[in-house]
Order: sequence, then C-alpha cells, then structure tokens
Amino acid sequence: MVPEYSLPFITNQALINFIRPFCSFYSNDIKIKAFDFLDALNNNPQQFHKQGKVILITADTPLQASRGEGKTTATIALTDALRSRGIDAVAVLRQPSMGITAAGTKGGASGGGEASLQDSTLADFGLFGEMSRIGEAQNLIVAHAEQAFEKGLLDTITIPRVFEIPSRALRHITVFSSTQRSTEEQGVLTPTCEMMQILTLSRSKHDIQNAIDHMTVGEYQGKPVLAQELLDSQNVMKILGDSCDPMLLKTKAGSPVYMHCGPFANVSLGIPSILSIQLACALHDVVLVEAGYGADAGAEKYLDIAVRGYQAPMPQAAVVVSRATTWLDNPKLQWRYTFNISQLEKNSIPCIPLINLWQGEEQLESTLRNYAYATGLREPLIGDLYTHGGEILTNQIDSLLSLLDQEKISHHAIHFKTLAEKIENLILTSYGVPKERIQYQTSFKESYLHVCSLLKDLHYEDINSLCINAIKSPSTITDNDELEADQRTVTLKKIRLYTGANLLSINLTTSLTTPMPKIAD
Repeated sequence: MVPEYSLPFITNQALINFIRPFCSFYSNDIKIKAFDFLDALNNNPQQFHKQGKVILITADTPLQASRGEGKTTATIALTDALRSRGIDAVAVLRQPSMGITAAGTKGGASGGGEASLQDSTLADFGLFGEMSRIGEAQNLIVAHAEQAFEKGLLDTITIPRVFEIPSRALRHITVFSSTQRSTEEQGVLTPTCEMMQILTLSRSKHDIQNAIDHMTVGEYQGKPVLAQELLDSQNVMKILGDSCDPMLLKTKAGSPVYMHCGPFANVSLGIPSILSIQLACALHDVVLVEAGYGADAGAEKYLDIAVRGYQAPMPQAAVVVSRATTWLDNPKLQWRYTFNISQLEKNSIPCIPLINLWQGEEQLESTLRNYAYATGLREPLIGDLYTHGGEILTNQIDSLLSLLDQEKISHHAIHFKTLAEKIENLILTSYGVPKERIQYQTSFKESYLHVCSLLKDLHYEDINSLCINAIKSPSTITDNDELEADQRTVTLKKIRLYTGANLLSINLTTSLTTPMPKIAD
C-alpha cells in the first residue's frame, strides 16, 4: 500500500484511490503497473480520466555526438515552470544508458543543476535493474538460438547478444558448436536491442508477447526462424517482470517525472515508451515528452514510428533546444536549426526555440533574439537553465500556453506502394534530400534484396505496417552538412529487418554511426 503523501501530484482523491493498488513503493520513488492501470481505467471510465496534450522536447542537431544540448534539463525546467503557473504538467523522460551516458564523458541523462531529478544517481545508474532485465530477456532468446545452432536447427544466428557496458571487442564474435561448426554473432548495447524497441512501442502485455514470438532469431536453409519456434515467450515475459512498468520520479522542485525505456535516437528509437506517455496523458493535462538527440533523430522517430505507426499522441507543440555555441559557432551549419524547426512546422506542429545558455553566454541573449527574429522563428525561450532551473522560464511561456489552448492536432497517415517510396519520402521530409541525390552502396543493395526475400517468406503483404528506423550519426543530417542545400546527399549503407519490433533499420550517411565516448575513470 502506497501512502497518500507519495502521490501529491494528483489532486483528485477518487483518482488517488483508483491508482494506488497499481503502485509499488521504492524508497522515495514509485513504480506504476501502467498496463494494468490503463486496462482498469478503460474498463471503468471515470470523470477523472484526463486526455493530456503532448509537448515534444527535442533539439538542434548537436555539433558532437557526446555533447548534449540540454533536452532533459529543458524538459525538467519547463515542467517546473508550467507547474509554477498552476498547470498540471508532467515530464516523460528516456532512461539513460548506464554504459555510455552515466559512465562516459557525456554525463547522465537526468538534467543538470537546478533543473534535475531528485534521484539523479539512481536514474543514471540503472534505476531498479530495468535495463538488466531487458538485456537478460533478449539473451535468453540468444541462448535458445545457440542451442538450436548446436543441434543443427539453425545455420546462422541473427539475434544479437546484449550487454550494457560498451565493448568494441564484443560487437562481432564467432561461436562454435561441439562439432566445430561456427557462426558469427553480434553484440549490442541494451538500449539499442530489439527487446528495448518492443517494450518502447508496445501498448499492452499481449503486444509484447506477440512481438517476442515474432522476433527473428536466425536462418535455416535460407529461411527465417522465429523465436516462437524455439521457446515459450511466457518465460521471457517472466524475466522482463516489472521492467515493463514506468518509474515515477520527481524533479528537485517536486514535479512528477515518468521514466521508462532507453536512449540513443541515432541507433535506436530514443523516445520514452508509448505506455509511459499514455499513462501520463491519462493522469495529467500537459505531458512533456523528451525525444533523443535532434529533431532529425528522436523527434522524427516519435512522429514517423510512435505516432504514425503505433498511435502515440500527436504533439500539440514542440520545443527545440539548442546551445548558443551550436547555433552560432559554425556558419555553415546554422541552417540546421531553422531546418529542424521548419520540418516540424510542416507537420503542423508549432515550434518554439529554446536557447539553453551556459555560463559565460548570457551576453549573447540579444544576438540570439535578433537572429531568431531575422530567420522568422517564433519568440524564443532563453535562459541559463542549469543555474536558475524553471524559474527563469516561468514568465516566458505565455506563447507556449496559448498553443496548448488550441484544439488538438491530428496526424494524417501516408500510404506507400513500395519500400523504396517509403525510404525516399523519409529522406526527403526529414533530411531535405530528394531521391535524385540518394546514393547506394553495394552493401545496401545486397541487404535490400535479402530483406525483400525475408518479407516474402514471412508473408508480409502491407509495406505500410513496417516503420523505418534510421541508423545514423547523431551529429549530422546528411553526408556533408557543410555543403549547399542543392549539393547535399544521403548514402544508404545497409538495411535490416526486425520482425518483432516491426521495424526496418537503415544505416545511412557516410559519417560514423556511433563514435564511442571515453569511459570515465
């Protein structure tokens, strides 16, 4: 039983009584059995069931992959600012990767200074073991695949082994059977694994179990083999356990924060789980959702995968965060900020710039405002969020509040006849490069034919049911962002099918996908 004082963010006593049985109390934090709660809420519609409006918090394309623009800090500061104005607002954050963010030079993903979580160390270093459970769940399937390979029931193992601490040496390994047959295996970080993608996109426990059943584990005589042919997915569900449930944390100022599922919008989805967003929308009026890296990465995936593919709520507005140095330091890259904002505006999502000032940048405020006006952007929010937190934004958010007063925005589905059409549309709408300037490596053409063969074997009839997950450098949009707009290209390198998550991952651009940060001592 959770004490009443642990749910101060809910003012409706009937709702407190309704949600309490679905809560588990961990020290000062709460884990909510969101699937069960939402099912119960849908089966017993009450007057207190809210329909919160989503604000998407994303960023400019960073100059360096290992340097954040301040999305989490901005998300927390804005949540605190909205609540100080009497708005029932909540933040929904991605869970950081312990291996790269918390233990690397980039730092954690729990905000900073006055705009941070109360339990930042807990959040940065694995919460209550959710990441480990997700990795172990996929590794159980890998173990069954290895056993099948040992018995000669698989020719290759395609499902990657999962680990949380980065290791280049384990990215590609060779395994041998007792008869000395060998096959290559891959190793991936937990936030990038298919199990994490499944958990992020699922809307029910049935969705998770069905997706696990349909994960491709390997191939036998050129045909795909699914997980349901090797093991009972109920056992995988038992390992996942309460990693399926979001955590409720608090900011330093006491605002509620849901945290669930992983980061890395360059090589994975980079968004919180749809489940945590649904939960937040049922309990609050305004829901601030963090989308990883830039608008060309996490925000694109939220719109193209979560919203259009999995019916997540359409954002009512977006806030695009940038550091002053990112915006002004390289004249050849200044186009990216206005481009990122304009692409969201073209999706009918009003975009507000937010300039996250760092120490010593305060004198740039007038320059930044003038530049925003000159480039036709909306009135920017500007402040040193680390030092002042949400307080510095409290009197700047009138324009954001006016956007929330408007009617909810709806999305329009786009249907494609071919996979090629779908890829070309993504590159044009997200990166501004037409199909005439898309370049293809031989490896892409080979993998494309292989994916088409797998789709045929698996009897996929509707290409629109598959979402594209772009795998690319977080710090570039095209092959060379310093070229003029009519010279920019996008190179396609490889395509891979994930049948459980229902995703097509496409490696693109000539830049490195994941530059490894230095691990902290």
